[in-house]
Amino acid sequence: MRGYEVTLGDAYRDPRLHGPIGVTRGYGHRNSNHKRRLAIDLNLFRDGSYLDMTEDHRELGEWWEAHGEEVGLPLRWGGRFRNPDGNHYSCEWRGQL
Repeated sequence: MRGYEVTLGDAYRDPRLHGPIGVTRGYGHRNSNHKRRLAIDLNLFRDGSYLDMTEDHRELGEWWEAHGEEVGLPLRWGGRFRNPDGNHYSCEWRGQL
């Protein structure tokens, strides 16, 4: 997409490793949408270089949000979080991002 190469980072966070919804074990939020299979982290590359800054994800993140509006889904990009998480893409569920 637009010159990016993409690999999958965190997707499903297995409760055996990260605790069930409502519990924090390891890293991540206790109510993470990764535990609900409603969030993914994407790794972006361009010309073989890993793009690790939130700003590197802006174009894709803004597209993600706009696509959500077009199809009527509450799609959220982590680059807008209070503590930005640029490679996080999710579907909001009951207020959880």
